[in-house]
Amino acid sequence: MLVDFRPHTRLRGLREPVDFGATLGPVVSALTDECADLARVRVVADWVQYRANFRDPVSVRPVVADPGLDADPEDLELALDVRRCHGLGAEELRGLARTAIRGSDHVPLEGWGRTARSCIWDFNALYWQALDLWEQATGRTYEQALPGGESDARNRAGARELINELFAAWDRLAERNALPTELYVVELGVGNGSQARVFLDEFVAADAEHGREYYRRLHYLMCDYSGYVLELARKTVAEHDQHVSSFVLDATSPRTALGFLKYKVFLVYVSNVYDNLPTDEVAQLGGRTYGVQSRACLPRATVDELAAATATTPDRVPALVAKLLRLGPALLAEAAPDHFGGVDDVVAFWQRTWAALRLEERYVPLAGLDLHPVAPGISGESLRPLLEAGADVRMHVSNGAAASFVDTLTLLHPFGSLVCHDLFVTDVAAYRTRFAGPGKYDGSVVNWVNGTLLAHLGRRRGFDVHFAPFAHRDGTNIVTLTAHVRD
Repeated sequence: MLVDFRPHTRLRGLREPVDFGATLGPVVSALTDECADLARVRVVADWVQYRANFRDPVSVRPVVADPGLDADPEDLELALDVRRCHGLGAEELRGLARTAIRGSDHVPLEGWGRTARSCIWDFNALYWQALDLWEQATGRTYEQALPGGESDARNRAGARELINELFAAWDRLAERNALPTELYVVELGVGNGSQARVFLDEFVAADAEHGREYYRRLHYLMCDYSGYVLELARKTVAEHDQHVSSFVLDATSPRTALGFLKYKVFLVYVSNVYDNLPTDEVAQLGGRTYGVQSRACLPRATVDELAAATATTPDRVPALVAKLLRLGPALLAEAAPDHFGGVDDVVAFWQRTWAALRLEERYVPLAGLDLHPVAPGISGESLRPLLEAGADVRMHVSNGAAASFVDTLTLLHPFGSLVCHDLFVTDVAAYRTRFAGPGKYDGSVVNWVNGTLLAHLGRRRGFDVHFAPFAHRDGTNIVTLTAHVRD
C-alpha cells in the first residue's frame, strides 16, 4: 500500500495539527475489513481548503484497465479530505471508508468522460447566464463570495503601474513615428466593471500629468461571457462611455469576436478568468500515464429530497436537472408548472442541487498523449515534459485557460503585453503537495491553473512568460502572469 499524505503544513502546524495515525488508522482498518488487496491500494490524503467542493470526505477512484469492459479495477486509490476527516471518531471514519470501498450510494447525472466535458461546466455557465437570479436568492453579489469579499484586481497602485508601462512603450513608438492612431486595451472578464473604472480613472489622471493626450486615442474593450455582467460594467464606466466598447464572448476563443484586433492590442488584462474555465486532469502513476475521467452525481438522499420538493419521483430528478441546464430557471418555470410554482422555486432547486453535487472519478490509461488534445491546435504531447519530470503526479490540463491564452497572444502588438492575475500553479512539484481544485465559489467552479503549461506554450510561440506574487495585496494566493514578445 502506498500512502501519499499531502497536507504537510497541517501536520506540523501549531494550530490543531493533523494526527496522521488517527486519520489513517481507521482507513487501513476498513480496507482490511473489506478484504482489499493492500498491495493494489493507493491512499491519497489532501487538505481540501474549499469548504464547498465536489468530494465526499472519503471516496474511491478505481484504476480501470479498459473503460469499455465491466471488470474489476486493476488498483484502487482511496482519497481522503483530511480537513473533514480530521476530528472524526475512529468508528465514524472507518464507516465512511467502508461505504466508499463498497460503492457510494450516488445517482449519476451523466456518463463517464473527460472532466472538461462534464455537466459541472454547464452549471458554471448557468451561474453566469442567470447571475441576477442567483444573487437575488442569496442576497449578495458574486464578488462578496470571493475570499476577502472583493477581487484582487481592483487596485489603484496596480492600475497605475500598468498605465506607466503602457505610456513608456507608447513614448518609444511615438519617438519613431510608429505609434498607431488608435490605442487598444482589452479586458477579459470584467466583473461589475470596477477594475475598468479604476483603470480608466487612473489613466485620465496619468495622461493629464504625462501630457501626450493618449486618452483621446484610447479604446477600452470590456469582454465577458455574461451579458448581465457586461450591463453592470457599462453602468460602472458610464463616465468613460466614449472610449469603451463591450463584447459578449467565450473566453476560450477571444479571436472569434476580436479577430479584427490581431497584432493591435497593447494590453490584454485578465483577472480571475482562467481558474473558471473547463479543465481535464491527467496523472503519471507508477510510470504509466492516465486520464482522469469523472461523472457528476448526487447523493441518493438529496435526490429523494429534491423529488419530494418538486412533486416528482427520484428517477425523474436527473432529467429535471438536465432540463434546468438546458433551459435555465425562467424557461423551466414555464415549461414545468407541475413541478415548480415559479422562478424562485427553480432557483431553490438549482441551488440545492449545486450544493450537493459530487464528482466520482476514475483513472483510465492513455494510449498516447497525442490522442489527448489540450486545446485546438495544441497536442497533449506538450504535457510530456511536465508529467515525466519526476515522481508520480496528477495535474490539471487547464484546457480552457490554454486555449484562451494562446488565442489571446495573437492579438498582441509587438510592444503589447498580456497581464493575468489568477490562481496559478507555477511549479509541477506543487501539485504533489496541495489540493488545486475543483472547488466551488458560490455557484461557479474554480481550479488552480497549470501555469507551468501556459509558460511552456507561450515560450514555444516566441513569448517571454513570467510569474510573480501579486504585488499590491498581502496574504493572497493570486499570482501575476505577464507575457510579451521575446526581445
